[in-house]
Amino acid sequence: MKHRIYHSNAVRDRLVDYAEKLAVDAGELLAAYEWMLANDVAFEEGDADRPRVSICSVNIEMRIEQPLARRFYALLRDEIPTTFVPAYGINWPTLKDRWLRAWEQWYNILINKIPSHHLRIAWLRLGGAKIGKGSSIWRNTEIIGVENLVIGDDTCIAWHCQIDARAGLIIGNHVAVASHAKIIAGTHDLEAPEFWSVSAPIYIEDYVWIATGALVGHGAKIGKGAVVTANTVVSKEIAPYKIVGGMGAKPMGERPHDLTYKVGGKGLFCLFY
Repeated sequence: MKHRIYHSNAVRDRLVDYAEKLAVDAGELLAAYEWMLANDVAFEEGDADRPRVSICSVNIEMRIEQPLARRFYALLRDEIPTTFVPAYGINWPTLKDRWLRAWEQWYNILINKIPSHHLRIAWLRLGGAKIGKGSSIWRNTEIIGVENLVIGDDTCIAWHCQIDARAGLIIGNHVAVASHAKIIAGTHDLEAPEFWSVSAPIYIEDYVWIATGALVGHGAKIGKGAVVTANTVVSKEIAPYKIVGGMGAKPMGERPHDLTYKVGGKGLFCLFY
C-alpha cells in the first residue's frame, strides 16, 4: 500500500530530536526509519540531500510489526493536521468515517444550496470543521474532508468553489477566496501502475486573496497577504504579500504590508449568498 501524505523534508536530519522525544537511541531510530522506508510505511522522494518525506495516509499504526517504527509512525502522523483514513473493517473508526462522509455528502447535495449562512456553518461545525467568528462559505461551494477544515475569523469562501480538506486545510483570518476557485489537497501517483493517492496539507495565511478560477494544489503554503491571481495554478510556497500569476505562479508585484481590511462575507448585501 503506497497511499501517502507529505510530512516534511529531510526527516533524517532531525532523527536525533525525534529520538529524544521517543526516549530512544538515535541509532535505533535510524534503523526503525530504514525499516519504515523498506516496508512502505514512510517514503522519500525527490532531492537526495533534502528528500520529501511522506508516510502512509491510511492509519496503519496497529499493523506495523516493528515496535519502534510503530511509535515513530504515530508521532509523525500526529504532526500532520488531518485525520488519517482508517484501516477499514468492523470497527468504530470505520463507522465514524462512513458517517462523516455521509454528513458531508448531505451538505454538498442539499445543505450548501440553502440561503442561510447560519445553517450551513452550523452543519459544517457539527461535522467537525473549525470555523471562526464572522466567516462564511457561500452557496453551492462543495467541501470534502469537512472534519479537517480549519478557518479563522472574518474569512469568506465565495460560491461555486471546490474545497478539498482531506489532507488538512488551514485558512487564516480575513482571507478571501473568490468564486470558482479550487483548493485541492491531493492527486495520484503518475509514475505507478496503481492509483495510489498522494496528498499534502495546505496552509493559507491571514489576508490572502485567492482570485476567481485559481487552483491551489496540495502542499501549497500561501504567505500572509499574498495574492493568487485569476486562473493561476499554485502548489508551492508563496512568500508573504507577493502577487503571483501566470504559468508557474510567477511573481508579479507586492501588496502593502499594513493590511487592515475586513472581508465581511456575512453582511446584509450577502444575505442570500
